[in-house]
Amino acid sequence: MKIKLLVMDVDGTLTDGKIYMGADGELMKAFDAKDGYAIAHILPQYGITPVIITGRKSKIIMRRAKELHITDLYQGVKDKLAQLKGVAEKYEADSAEIAYIGDDLNDLPCIEYCGLTACPRDAVDQVKTKVDYVCEQDGGQGAVRGFIQWIVEE
Repeated sequence: MKIKLLVMDVDGTLTDGKIYMGADGELMKAFDAKDGYAIAHILPQYGITPVIITGRKSKIIMRRAKELHITDLYQGVKDKLAQLKGVAEKYEADSAEIAYIGDDLNDLPCIEYCGLTACPRDAVDQVKTKVDYVCEQDGGQGAVRGFIQWIVEE
């Protein structure tokens, strides 16, 4: 079945999971340019819509999503699966048509729901045992790019 949506976690997946905080809050996050290229340039070639669902809120994520032309950005989400199901309904996507990449326990309900799943190499063990593909890269080091390549080559 064709993949319609690629749903991504942020911290530990699109980033290395480190959160740099100053007195006024979050200062920075590091994103991999290879992930960004694949999201902005490879996914559109295959008609796959990128989606971000994250538990944290950050202006940094909002800026990065805008750069990558990601219009479906959901921040501060407590129940990722409920949000994911809403997105699936919006796009009329069956669970088998959704790819998901995440790295931690709060991603497991989405991983169990989606048709194609992955995690970065440095994800927690409980996630690694549940996904279809463990990326060769760590979070924030091109793992999303690796998953995208795997999806389009499948």
